Amino acid sequence: MTPGRDQRNHHPFTQPSPPSPAPDLSAIRRSTHTTHTTHTHIAGIPLPDSSLAKEATELIRNTTDELLYHHSRRVYLFGARHGRERSLAFDAELLYIAALFHSLGLTDRFRGSRQRFELDGADAARGFLAARGVPPARTRLTWEAVALHTTPEIPHRMAPEIALLAAGYELDVLGIGHATLPPDTRDEILTAHPRPGFKRHILRAYHRALTHRPETAPGTPQADVLAHLDPDHIRPDLVRIIETSAWPE
Repeated sequence: MTPGRDQRNHHPFTQPSPPSPAPDLSAIRRSTHTTHTTHTHIAGIPLPDSSLAKEATELIRNTTDELLYHHSRRVYLFGARHGRERSLAFDAELLYIAALFHSLGLTDRFRGSRQRFELDGADAARGFLAARGVPPARTRLTWEAVALHTTPEIPHRMAPEIALLAAGYELDVLGIGHATLPPDTRDEILTAHPRPGFKRHILRAYHRALTHRPETAPGTPQADVLAHLDPDHIRPDLVRIIETSAWPE
């Protein structure tokens, strides 16, 4: 057995055929996802059905809960619709995979990570694609889309896939663009991927993902989560940091 093959067998995000996890209550709840993955279109938006997209879907179904799975699929649908409405040429498969991986850093498997959760998902997406022979340019673009999806403004000046992932995240989490979403489109997407109690649950997911690495929150929207939900959190003060730095002037 070659070293490369042995390494892949020890990394669930680079295996060509990831093993199914042991049955648990979360897995039983996730079994309801199956009906959603059989759609070819939702609200008129085509869902990528390549072998790569299908494998990524199964991997994310088996490593996230319903909250993050449905959120990730909505982010793709909202982002793809945003691109279609603006007649943007974009790689739907790449956008779909980026959407699936974008919130992976919020899961328990990264509870020991010390980097930004966005980087956890970006690194996992890069490993998944690279192990399957995806060209470096597409792998890099996916990494950038996931890594930058919570960064204000900058993604919208970048490649369409990066901009559309950010737009999908902003609509689903922040409500940006909600007023322009046709009610029938909204209802069809939410029928396929409901969001019961989403606001409360996503804030809790952010909080759980940040409590062990609060130093990664400054400069990101997630800093507000710690400020609101963690009474012991002391938000870094940029003015104080500059004034007390080692520089004399």
